[in-house]
Amino acid sequence: MDAQLEVWDKHWSEQVAQHAVWLSGLVEFEEAEDILEKIGPIMMSDSRVWRRVETWGERGQAAEATQRATAITLPPRSAIVAGEARQPKDRGVAMDRAKVHIREEGWKELKVGCLFDIAVWPTRDKETGDLIDLAHAVQNSYVAHLGGPEVFGQLVWAEARRRDWSQARETLALGEGAPWIWNLVKDHFYDSRPGVDWYHATEHLMHAAHRLKGEGTLAAHQWFKDYETPLFEGHADRMAPLLRELAQTHPNAEDLHGEAHYFDENHRRMQYLELREDGFPIGSGMVESGCKQFRARFNGPGMRWSRPGIERLLPVRAAIMSHTFDAWWKAAYKSPLN
Repeated sequence: MDAQLEVWDKHWSEQVAQHAVWLSGLVEFEEAEDILEKIGPIMMSDSRVWRRVETWGERGQAAEATQRATAITLPPRSAIVAGEARQPKDRGVAMDRAKVHIREEGWKELKVGCLFDIAVWPTRDKETGDLIDLAHAVQNSYVAHLGGPEVFGQLVWAEARRRDWSQARETLALGEGAPWIWNLVKDHFYDSRPGVDWYHATEHLMHAAHRLKGEGTLAAHQWFKDYETPLFEGHADRMAPLLRELAQTHPNAEDLHGEAHYFDENHRRMQYLELREDGFPIGSGMVESGCKQFRARFNGPGMRWSRPGIERLLPVRAAIMSHTFDAWWKAAYKSPLN
């Protein structure tokens, strides 16, 4: 009867719930049931595992909402805060998106943010084989939101605040060319160095080469190589006028105008050589890795999520990926239900 009514000892109840929620952020609920039974041994059905996520996921959402509200009401970065000092660290933020399947809605956009410290160490150059000093993202932490950019932006900024963003020596904001990303950068990270992911930029350059010279042709490859170096060196502003001029007499004019617009909108964020020389990463692989990790949990074979269900589990997954689950659990455990 105690088990049926879940009237357990308080300490044991919290510990079991914590294990169940943690496992649910890693594996499917059926697998969590098997692991609890074999390693525990704790007899808990997959439906009861989910009920633990339902309860504590809601409380985690409440704690998350409180953190967002606190972050946006703290003193502005321009204000001098007593006892706050600059740190000899550079930090960065990167934003991207993934797709998850929601029942009765179809595939929806999951916005993902990554906060990270920047460290520089000797790295082997893939083309030359030489050891050169390159910047890397370290101590990554993640947030995710299924919905519009406004709440997501607050969520990212709350995580930046938690990581003492305003105390960093210099900061960087990375993303692809999506306008919503740069609108959020303007709102929350306006004093950071902006950078469009180098690999997205070269994809657009390659797409232009294929439209001009034919997909997969030697001529397209050569055209791409001719303009890859100027793009890296910070001459992206030349690409838009060039592509518009070439489009005037080309059958793929519409595609070329589209690529011209991309470079026109983003060329100020494409100072790759300057960013690298100043000790910043130029690729957003850290957030793309985060998107893959969210997809690994939520896009398994046949997975279809209810919107409330995935929203309760998203912060759990993010905390596990960020290696902050224990702190997240303490905050969730203390938060009242909505």
